[in-house]
Amino acid sequence: MQKENLAYLLARLPIGFSFLGHGFIRIPKISVFAEGMAGAFSASILPYSFVLAFAYILPFVELLLGILLISGIAMRKVTIAGTVLICILIFGSSIQENWSAVSIQMFYGLYLSILFLFAEYNGYSITNNQKTI
Repeated sequence: MQKENLAYLLARLPIGFSFLGHGFIRIPKISVFAEGMAGAFSASILPYSFVLAFAYILPFVELLLGILLISGIAMRKVTIAGTVLICILIFGSSIQENWSAVSIQMFYGLYLSILFLFAEYNGYSITNNQKTI
């Protein structure tokens, strides 16, 4: 069973660091990021103010998801939350007809779904008393 637990940890880390990096790099330049994202949707059916508000929240959600994925806390809930976020991003990318972004986001959704499926192997977690990292 330890091999499966280690494999799950190794699967958690890349996507966790990806989410962490997305949030970490965007937060210091939050205004530029949010206004740029909202501007990119200016020709879409989504209201500018809605996209702007979402863009201000997104980096913090990404950062939190990254921290939780890396630490292994509440993996089933975190993978569900991550998948919901990815579905929202896919919807936005579809509105923009940004199909290359959709394909990348679909990979994230699949990755998170697999982590959800195998969450029973989440043995290496900061909340697991028997196996800690």
